[in-house]
Amino acid sequence: MSDFPALIGKTYAIKTFGCQMNLHDSERVSGLLDSIGMNEASSMEDADTNIFMTCCVREKADIRLYGQVSSLKSAPVPAAGKRVIAVGGCIAQRDGERLRDQIPNVDVVFGTQAIQHLPQLLNEAYAADDHSTVYADTEEAYEGFSTDLPSNRAQAFHAWLPIMTGCNNFCTFCIVPYVRGRESSRDMKDILIEAEHLVHDGVREITLLGQNVNSYGRNRYGEPRFAELLRRVGQTGVERLRFTSSHPKDLSQQTIEAMAQTPAVMPHLHLAVQSGSTKVLRRMNRRYTREDFLYLVDSIYTAIPDIALSTDIIVGFPGETEEDFEQTLSLVQQVGFSSAYTFIYSKRPGTPAARIADDTSHECIQDRFERLAELVSDLSYKANQKDLHHITEVLVEGISKADDKVLVGHSQKNQTVHFGLPETMQATDLIGKIVNVRVDEARTWYLRGPMIGQPR
Repeated sequence: MSDFPALIGKTYAIKTFGCQMNLHDSERVSGLLDSIGMNEASSMEDADTNIFMTCCVREKADIRLYGQVSSLKSAPVPAAGKRVIAVGGCIAQRDGERLRDQIPNVDVVFGTQAIQHLPQLLNEAYAADDHSTVYADTEEAYEGFSTDLPSNRAQAFHAWLPIMTGCNNFCTFCIVPYVRGRESSRDMKDILIEAEHLVHDGVREITLLGQNVNSYGRNRYGEPRFAELLRRVGQTGVERLRFTSSHPKDLSQQTIEAMAQTPAVMPHLHLAVQSGSTKVLRRMNRRYTREDFLYLVDSIYTAIPDIALSTDIIVGFPGETEEDFEQTLSLVQQVGFSSAYTFIYSKRPGTPAARIADDTSHECIQDRFERLAELVSDLSYKANQKDLHHITEVLVEGISKADDKVLVGHSQKNQTVHFGLPETMQATDLIGKIVNVRVDEARTWYLRGPMIGQPR
């Protein structure tokens, strides 16, 4: 007999918000539910069980969650006669039982450390006669990692590989340390064993995951050992190796050398600067200066001249002046980022920055945001021109949503690349393969051209 009788024959669908860690957690949730006999539905409306894996880094994610969960009130009742709504991830970790007051039709709440409890919680929710929300204790510390659970990877050729959880940095704008906990690194032997299994399973690209991968190993070994880990994962036979997220203050020269000397490591680095003003960086508790960041970038370009650098930038952090913002613009121009995720500051309750008073008008902040976005767009276009009329290697990921005769993938520098499906091939022949594309068109956000030669 099943340990979860109320779940027999039930279906589920998952909606994921936020970062790559949430995407990985969603794959683990899917694998766990499949392992107990549930089946994934084609949409949220068709599923008995709706699961939201949430992010609370920006206010917009909260608003989207409230709206989408509330909209299910009017959705047709599933054939099974009951719909269960579960909220997991960072918002669940942050709000716990308070979520029921904010979203009355939520049935299950489970935090970032409670994925393994989800089947029991769902079973209780389905077995209950009344509508009473069930919770996993969001304060409970799970001794293992989510990698101990089954997984359904979204792509056979790519895998997220968590190497650590949590963060010790406590940037004043960031809620992550409060919802993901303090840094905890996995044993290097376990990571390498998992990487070898993934390669054996046909995975061609691995992305190492952590809130701050550069500090990997500090809590376990007494000092960071990320450079060593990069080299050793690169020796497993994986063809493409990436990592995220990377804090500038912990990016060592040893790691830069490991990137340059490990062929599997792709020539792309996401390095979140957040601001170009030392004064603002100090208020953010980033623990590096403008000059520190620029020195680091020089070291990276010296070791890997053709690398593509991307970044995160916050506009309108409390107290940011026009001079501070101009320093951000000049740093972005000087570094020459290939792309950037730009955000207007979002006050997150519970963070130190939320208590900082600021009278800068919304119109002023919006104007700064638009000026930065224009500069980032110009730099992205300029960066892509470097690959015009060159051949680039592309890992094919799928079919274009706009044209089923066009395939889409990413270059080694993480650029989006479009190319036409050869007349003699089917899309299924190419998805998951690595192909050469001659770049005949270089736009701001993508490259385009014909496939050259045969896939591998």
